[in-house]
Amino acid sequence: MQNVQVMKASSYKIPESVLVVIYTPAADVLLIRRADAGTWQSVTGSKDFDAESWESTAIREVMEETGLDAKALHCQLTDWALENVYEIYPGWRSRYAPGVTHNTERVFGLEVPSRMPIQLSPAEHTEFKWVSWQEAADTCFSPSNAEAILMLPRWL
Repeated sequence: MQNVQVMKASSYKIPESVLVVIYTPAADVLLIRRADAGTWQSVTGSKDFDAESWESTAIREVMEETGLDAKALHCQLTDWALENVYEIYPGWRSRYAPGVTHNTERVFGLEVPSRMPIQLSPAEHTEFKWVSWQEAADTCFSPSNAEAILMLPRWL
């Protein structure tokens, strides 16, 4: 008898995610280093269920990955009304249902008053840094993340 591990449909990632650029009024951008790949990025994450709104996903992911409350009075979460559709890297496709090859990513910005203390989720990220928006765009692994950061001056 062959031992085959089968993933339940409910445990597949939903191919809809958010990208949240966290920044200060001085255009400092928060980057976090992925634990699995070692690359730098903004906050990202998939919807937990199909009906979860983009905004709820963004708020949840910011809290999970940084410890920041995007709903706090001193924070301003903005839906940048931009969606990127990209091909999922082949090495990560097993996280999604069979046949899923593309992800839709909704972009948000989160303005915070200053470089805030961050509490990382150690399972997901190993370190963080606040850098200028130009350095952040140059440092990001993801082209869509870099493009979003390059849009930051129009939101300031």
